[in-house]
Amino acid sequence: MPSPSSLAIPNPAWTAPFAALLLAIAILPLIPKTAHWWHQNRNKLLVALVLGFITLLHYHFRGFGFTHDQHTSEPGLATTLAVLHATILREFFPFMSLLFSLYVIAGGIRVRGDIPAHPLTNTTILGIGGVMASIVGTTGASMLLIRPLLATNSERKRVVHTVVFFIFIVSNIGGSLLPIGDPPLLLGYLRGVPFLWTLTLWKEWAFCTGILLALYYVWDKFEYKKETPRRIALDETRVEPIRIDGGKNVLWLLLVILVTGTISPIKPFLNTNWTPPFYLREALQLAFVGVSLLTTPKNLRKETNFSYDAIVEVACLFAGIFLCMQVPMEILNAKGASLGVDTPAKFFWATGMLSSFLDNAPTYLVFFETANAMTHSAGPGILQLVSGHYIREDLLVAISIGAVFMGANTYIGNGPNFMVKSIAESAGVKMPSFFGYMAYSVCILIPLFGLVTFVFLR
Repeated sequence: MPSPSSLAIPNPAWTAPFAALLLAIAILPLIPKTAHWWHQNRNKLLVALVLGFITLLHYHFRGFGFTHDQHTSEPGLATTLAVLHATILREFFPFMSLLFSLYVIAGGIRVRGDIPAHPLTNTTILGIGGVMASIVGTTGASMLLIRPLLATNSERKRVVHTVVFFIFIVSNIGGSLLPIGDPPLLLGYLRGVPFLWTLTLWKEWAFCTGILLALYYVWDKFEYKKETPRRIALDETRVEPIRIDGGKNVLWLLLVILVTGTISPIKPFLNTNWTPPFYLREALQLAFVGVSLLTTPKNLRKETNFSYDAIVEVACLFAGIFLCMQVPMEILNAKGASLGVDTPAKFFWATGMLSSFLDNAPTYLVFFETANAMTHSAGPGILQLVSGHYIREDLLVAISIGAVFMGANTYIGNGPNFMVKSIAESAGVKMPSFFGYMAYSVCILIPLFGLVTFVFLR
């Protein structure tokens, strides 16, 4: 049986299925003739499976060298099974199990109320969301807070800027402190980054969140003065106290987080001699989902318009992404060090720009593998992964914040962005177009990320 290193590097042409899938995600929703067709999850799954099947054919006839787990197989059925085992069972299933658990349990919590929409009130809600996003994920935090924020601002006319900053802070930058905060960081955790390592990103998180909150407060104060006296009066008199329904689900969320952070099949449990078996973590996560469904009144999820559509969409697309990305991952393992992306600033902007227009999770993995290929031994500033590999910590910081932060640059950079846009429009807010939104991000976020480069990545 061949070793991983003995297999020829794949021809770059075999990255076409991966590129085609990412382009489909980015472009098809924007073309009027394909937008409705692409909206159907079964069509997303069809595209993902066809492109994934093409990648499987490549490995079926070539052989598979999976250096992450040191698995190899010769051409044939064994190869196909090895690819499916390594990508679907060992990576895709743990990835989706956590996202599904957070999504479903958070969907059983309803925050309701309508308090006066003062600038300080709105800023406080955004600040809470900026912290919550790391704990329940950017999707969960967006689901929990966007509706009460819109209800609070329902009497005001000037609301667009509030939703835009919500996407910046809650749907993206806020999710950078824990692996469960944003899918790119979760993929890093599954590749061996220690669970609590992302807390080291607190300086970059606090810097960006603080500046955005301050800017928003000044902006909203200016917009508040433009509201008519009638709207201000309605805002002050139509008041409903904030309350939380489905509070038991907070406990189930915390238990999912505890399980995710302490149980891993590639390291001993809490420094004991016992290493948990594969899929125990996922079994416990899904068990808490079951408990949540049993203990949450069905009408509560109906009141929040909860549906499985969004998480099914993620599953359909990522099944193909995890298969198709094996070829570019293999190429980057072999040639990543020669690409010319060799400084933290370059990694930050390269990761971020691609994350703006493609999905930020696979983009993170592309540059994670590049940095991994450039690091060969322990030393100062080198992080040892749980898997036994090494990665330069300054590069990992740049990749992590590039993927998470710059997912806010467009509606398609991160999953919750479009979700928030859709919910806001259904509430009567006239959201900007794709390029109209980019006008906000180019004027606000790009200068901010320039400051991040100057302060943290030199």
